[in-house]
Amino acid sequence: MDTPTDVLAETVELVQRLARAMRSGLNATGVNVLDASGPGSEQSVRHLHFHVVPRWPDDGIPTWPTGLSHHRFAGDPAVQLADALTAGKHHRS
Repeated sequence: MDTPTDVLAETVELVQRLARAMRSGLNATGVNVLDASGPGSEQSVRHLHFHVVPRWPDDGIPTWPTGLSHHRFAGDPAVQLADALTAGKHHRS
């Protein structure tokens, strides 16, 4: 709640870029963007951060993931995501 508005806006822009890259680079059919703020929210790290979680039908995880997804990739997902992020710098949608 103490994050300056301009920092929050830049952070959310990055979250959007990452979510788009997960859809294009990892073929995710959805993305959960999660944040917990304050002790009543189960916040465990006391700084601003977002969990950006790629999702697929029947991936076997709940909205707030507590385990690993059943989804499997052909190739290296880190490389695919990095490529999509790089492409996203030039082609924002």
